[in-house]
Amino acid sequence: MQRITTVLLTALAPVSWGTTYAVTTEFLPPDRPLFTGLMRALPAGLLLLGLGRVLPRGVWWGKAAILGALNIGAFFPLLFLSAYRLPGGMAAVVGSVGPLFVVGLSALLLGSRPTVRTLLTAVVAAVGVSLVVLKAAGALDGLGVLAALGSTASMSAGVVLTKKWGRPEGVGPLALAGWQLTAGGLLIAPVAFLVEGAPPALDGRAAAGYLYLALANTAVSYWLWFRGIGRLTATQVTLLGPLSPLTAAVVGWAALGQTLTPVQLTGMALAFGATVAGQLATGRPTPRRDGSREAPGTAGTASPAREPAPEPAREGA
Repeated sequence: MQRITTVLLTALAPVSWGTTYAVTTEFLPPDRPLFTGLMRALPAGLLLLGLGRVLPRGVWWGKAAILGALNIGAFFPLLFLSAYRLPGGMAAVVGSVGPLFVVGLSALLLGSRPTVRTLLTAVVAAVGVSLVVLKAAGALDGLGVLAALGSTASMSAGVVLTKKWGRPEGVGPLALAGWQLTAGGLLIAPVAFLVEGAPPALDGRAAAGYLYLALANTAVSYWLWFRGIGRLTATQVTLLGPLSPLTAAVVGWAALGQTLTPVQLTGMALAFGATVAGQLATGRPTPRRDGSREAPGTAGTASPAREPAPEPAREGA
């Protein structure tokens, strides 16, 4: 039951992120991806820092900066750039290759050997999400696609390094999320002002959009995401990612008047099935680099010294 609860709570993060595209295009000022990333990250980070009341120590100043750059500082601007330049579903579909990135990085950095089942699940998820946005294939923008790929690679590396480094003893996911969001926001700030100039004038609609992105879409979601990274394997976490484009498609259908074809519905079923399969797979014991073996289903989990009393399963861009 604890494992199911952890998976469901973690899944709320990509579900929330799936609404980002609709909020960006319908509520926010156009062509301000850096400012939007800043408004999403820094207020949320400062809020979580205030709630957690813990600052990094020693090497964790550097680690928090690196993770903040990967998970937030690079990820957010690239994400919003792709959201502005691509249809919501197409911007999100590129993220469906994230599990494949994570599988490769986990093998390289965590010594976690990918199984055929894991690779197949990741491929099916990517194919399913691709079918969901198949009708948008003729409207691709080159820069938007590169931005989407960059955001996916950045977040994937951040997930694996977060898993590799774990958390300092006595530090919870709330503080870890606050460190990274603040570091990422501080990295975005000077670039945003240099590239985009002064902040735009905000009406009530834009203010509401930014408030939603900073609180529910970022502060709460990233707390749940980093909580989950400590209790699930890196691959399990990233295989929840397809829920984001699926949510974007549902929001587009329900709120924006978009239609869903039989092909898209088939793709949604494939992607959702792969997501569920990714949480059920336990796999074989994985050889560690020292020659010992991990128990099934624990590859890539944080060590007991870094993650006190982990649940059987654990939950981030």
